[in-house]
Amino acid sequence: MLRIYEEAARCLLCADAACTKNCRQGMKPDRAVRAVRFDNAVTAADYLNSEICTMCEGNCESACIHYDKPVRIREIAEKLKEYKRNEEEDSKPDLSVDFCGIHCENPFFLSSSIVAGDYEMCARALKAGWGGVVFKTVGFFTPDEVSPRFDITGQHGRQFDGFKNLEQISEHSLEYNLEVFRRLKKNYPNKVLIVSIMGQTDEEWMELSRLVTEAGADIIECNFSCPQMTEKGMGSDVGQSPELVRRYTELVKKSTNVPVLAKMTPNIGNMEISAIEAARGGADGIAAINTIKCILGLDTDSFVSLPSVAGKCSVSGYSGKAVKPIALRFISDLAHCKELNGLELSGMGGIETWKDALDFIALGCSNIQITTAVMQYGYRIIDDILSGFRVYMCEHGIRSVNELVGAAVDKVVAADELDRKTIVFPRFHKDKCLGCGRCVISCSDGGHQALKLTDGRVHFLPKKCVGCHLCVLVCPGQAIDGGGKRIPKPVVNVR
Repeated sequence: MLRIYEEAARCLLCADAACTKNCRQGMKPDRAVRAVRFDNAVTAADYLNSEICTMCEGNCESACIHYDKPVRIREIAEKLKEYKRNEEEDSKPDLSVDFCGIHCENPFFLSSSIVAGDYEMCARALKAGWGGVVFKTVGFFTPDEVSPRFDITGQHGRQFDGFKNLEQISEHSLEYNLEVFRRLKKNYPNKVLIVSIMGQTDEEWMELSRLVTEAGADIIECNFSCPQMTEKGMGSDVGQSPELVRRYTELVKKSTNVPVLAKMTPNIGNMEISAIEAARGGADGIAAINTIKCILGLDTDSFVSLPSVAGKCSVSGYSGKAVKPIALRFISDLAHCKELNGLELSGMGGIETWKDALDFIALGCSNIQITTAVMQYGYRIIDDILSGFRVYMCEHGIRSVNELVGAAVDKVVAADELDRKTIVFPRFHKDKCLGCGRCVISCSDGGHQALKLTDGRVHFLPKKCVGCHLCVLVCPGQAIDGGGKRIPKPVVNVR
């Protein structure tokens, strides 16, 4: 059976898709496949008609430029019949939010990075539907950048898991950037402009605050977290010093009349310590996380860490979907911190789909920032994020994004509060079992020897099972799930 998400993952997501250009029925197969790719199969059905597509001659597939074999668009169209749109979607749920007292048409912003680095880029993003931008960090310091400056973990040429960058703050002059802010606010008055700033001295932090406020910033974000600055006393050097975080936050607040965010570094054990000092300094909100210090890997011939800059490299920031679990951990820590009650949270780190964004929102974020996914897929992913959110909200009877903010906070508890009295067995679907034995190998060598393979059939030994569900996670045929019988844990006498 075709798994449409796996098939959609093969798509190259072309800029000028040949499949759509060659569709004689006026469909948009590229848009449909992209919607599936970003966890939005319901919306995908709007772009393909299964009855027409399954009967056509397949010009879209013939035109597909995939280097291996064409994406099976007609089979995807057939499967999309199973995804029904909720009739209530026409009610158009409210995606707007008020963040730090500023009204935003939706909570999805470009984060402070190369994707929000000049007027033309920001303008295209805002036209595409993003609620606002966090402009790439500005300051009096002008960086001297290296080449190359990016590398990845994952599969080259397709989607990647992690992303390393050596970029610093904006390479444009402060005067240039201030004019960009004025143009953005003039031409997009209903969009939200957050300006990220970074100084080296008290005077620079104060002057930057004053200048960007006069240029039209709706919110100021203090960058206390960039991990690859060449100058000492900037970026994550500040974020790891609670005293400096408080001091600079106080100075910025004194120099502006707009809300102030403190952007925290994850290169620290307890983010709450510095965040609390930011709150004491007057911050209106906390943004997290910035990139994580890393060494990506080595070239196995030269033993140079990547990316190689004339045969050398350095520790720098890691982002991409691989950091999402770490980001969520920090967001949860901030949301549970009583000293931060009342402060807004802006979340980022590994967000690609509407589901990823929902995780951050449910843990307390009323603002979402995205960079690495935009670098891979472009500003167009906002279509899939917005439509996916609308579908989800309609299916669950949710009228406003505000109803989702913080919905999961109470479900994250300390380890000693978890249920340790029951075992949940895995559930086996024999009709789906391929007989490969992957579950048996993992259970035998990495689990509790509760499975055995005999003549191509898997046998379950419940007396040995502890309910770890490793078998569920490794099964390539989706023949095992976690919905088995729940039983009390056996009492073990320890002598």
